[in-house]
Amino acid sequence: MEIEFWWLLALPLFFVLGWLAARIDIKHLLTESRALPLSYFKGLNFLLNEQPDKAIEAFIEIVKVDPQTIELHFALGSLFRRRGEVERAIRMHQNLAERPDLAPEQRLAALYELAQDYFRAGLLDRAEELFLKLEGSPHTEGALKFLLEIYEQEKEWHRAIGIAGKLEAETGRSHQKEIANFYCELALNEIMHSQPEAARPHLAEALAHHRLCVRANMLLGDLEVANGRPEAAIEAWKRIESQNPAYIALVADKVYDAYKQRGRAEEGINLLRGYLGKYPSLDLLNVVFQGLLEQEGTERAYRLVRDELRRTPTLLGLDKLLEAQLLEAPIERRRDLELIKELVHQHTRSLAMYKCDHCGFKARQYYWHCPACAGWETYSPRRTEEARLPA
Repeated sequence: MEIEFWWLLALPLFFVLGWLAARIDIKHLLTESRALPLSYFKGLNFLLNEQPDKAIEAFIEIVKVDPQTIELHFALGSLFRRRGEVERAIRMHQNLAERPDLAPEQRLAALYELAQDYFRAGLLDRAEELFLKLEGSPHTEGALKFLLEIYEQEKEWHRAIGIAGKLEAETGRSHQKEIANFYCELALNEIMHSQPEAARPHLAEALAHHRLCVRANMLLGDLEVANGRPEAAIEAWKRIESQNPAYIALVADKVYDAYKQRGRAEEGINLLRGYLGKYPSLDLLNVVFQGLLEQEGTERAYRLVRDELRRTPTLLGLDKLLEAQLLEAPIERRRDLELIKELVHQHTRSLAMYKCDHCGFKARQYYWHCPACAGWETYSPRRTEEARLPA
């Protein structure tokens, strides 16, 4: 293969051009490095040696000497906030926001950082004011998320509904589950103030926004019981099966009580036994067990627990079986059974918990709003031991 003559001329030219470019880049880099203050290199050295406090002091020196280092101001302010030094972060970001030479986009960024400082400091009114001003800016989505968190903390549910709607429009992501829970909170507030009928429209709105809102039907059933209409309450709670049958366990005791009010306890037990056969649950088992004790005696109650333990073997089920055995055990066997039950019960305490699927926080009671991560409907209605079993 022949090499064209022009390539022989071009090779030296490319070499010369590459050498010149390298010289220019190195010269530019050396010029820039000489322009950087010594404190900059000190700060980097401290960071590399995992001495963040000394690094911060070195960078603060740079800010004092060269106030034009805007990005360093932002970095230091955010670092102060993460370290819990909120007052220093506020001062840093306030100074930035008040600078007359700041570009419009940088001023908005400074206000966004300052609003976060106020939020972290618990100054929610000041944070809210700034976040509201940032609507329509490049920081709209972040500002709306913080506003939603503020209104949840302050239990301003009407405002939270409005902000959640704006977030949907801004991000394209559904917030219907959260909005439904906000309406449930409004309904609950009316119920607590002895205004049950004022709660009904809020529950209708909750179901209109999120038809799978189990909580709305649970509260609706409570309303009907309070109004002396157990039949309507039972119908509301029955609708939970078509939404999420796992939640039936949370209203099983209320369903049974409603049937007893109507003098139809046996019908209630049969309904719950049917649910138990389709949707095994310790809470549901407890209610059926107690109902059988009342209606049919200890032998039927014992057989129920024994059969359920064979079908779904768990320590929680074993604890319940031992309880059933104690009811019929002769006096000479009770002490041994009580000792075994106590040992098993000690192991089941940590298993009879509800767990947040988002953050893993465990609690003995069921929460619709996780107290740890503030997620809505993140708790499984099944106990932690049950949750590890196939549904």
